[in-house]
Amino acid sequence: MFESILELMKANPRITLILVGILVTLASTLVTKYFTDQEHLKHLKKRQKELQEEIKKHKADPHMMEKINAEMLEITSTMMKSNFKPMFITFIPFLLLFYWLSSNFAPLIPGKWLFPVWVWYYLLSSIIAGIVFRKVFNMA
Repeated sequence: MFESILELMKANPRITLILVGILVTLASTLVTKYFTDQEHLKHLKKRQKELQEEIKKHKADPHMMEKINAEMLEITSTMMKSNFKPMFITFIPFLLLFYWLSSNFAPLIPGKWLFPVWVWYYLLSSIIAGIVFRKVFNMA
């Protein structure tokens, strides 16, 4: 059974990589959604936008700019810390998956342009899927 699925995947490597990219992105998005406080992140993003407007207003005042930049740095730090938990959950499984993808699909899709070509298929599909899933799940 598993051999026949693997043969089907190897017969259509580009489609397989696109589907894997979409599924991995879906899994990553769901882990992020349920292991982060989305309301808090939305509030922080809103505050960041407000601070960006403040920066535009106070370009001439170095003291005010320093205060605004300090708050921006604090917000950015908080947002980065909130993304660590989902990253720790998905890191090892995704490393194993990439090892498997590399060993199975690198020979099937030859070529190299900065990265192996199979990586570009995965990357583009996951970027597009990530944008869509973040909108669908109403994430910060």
